[in-house]
Amino acid sequence: MTLKRTLAFAALAVTLPVMVSAGTDSDKLQRGAYLAQIMDCAGCHMPRGAGGEPLADAGLSGGNIGFEMADGTIWPPNLTPHATGLGGWTSAQIINAVRYGVRPDGRALSPAMPWMAYSALTPEDAGALAAYLMSVEPVERTSPDPSKSDHSAPFYRVVVPD
Repeated sequence: MTLKRTLAFAALAVTLPVMVSAGTDSDKLQRGAYLAQIMDCAGCHMPRGAGGEPLADAGLSGGNIGFEMADGTIWPPNLTPHATGLGGWTSAQIINAVRYGVRPDGRALSPAMPWMAYSALTPEDAGALAAYLMSVEPVERTSPDPSKSDHSAPFYRVVVPD
C-alpha cells in the first residue's frame, strides 16, 4: 500500500505543476483577449469592408482606415504573430510598444497609437495582452507604407476608404 501511495504522490507531483501551468496560461490568454477587446485594438487594427463593417475573420491583421498626419498617412499595422506583423517581436517589445510607445528599433510609434492611455497597465496585464497577441492565428497581411503628405502643420485626421 505504501508503494502505491508513493507512486500516486510522485505522479501527482509531476503532473500537478503542468495542470496548474496550463490553467494559468489559459487564464492569462483569456485576460489578454479581454484586454484586447476593452482596449479596442480591433477599432484600428481590424480591416473593414466596403460598408465599414469589421472583417472579423481577418482578426487584428491591420486596419485599412488610415490616419492622415503631417508626415503622411499611417495605416494601423498587423498585430498577429505572422512575419508581416508581430512575428519577429518579443513579448517585452510588444509591452514596450503598448505601454511606452516605442518600437523594437527605438523609434516612437505613430501619435495615432494611444499608448499613453495604456501606460498604466500593470506588468501582469501587459504581459497577458502580449501573450494573447502572440497566440492568435497568424495572418499574412502587409499594411501600406505611409504615404507622404505636403502638410506643414502637425495634425491628424481619419481617412476612410472610398
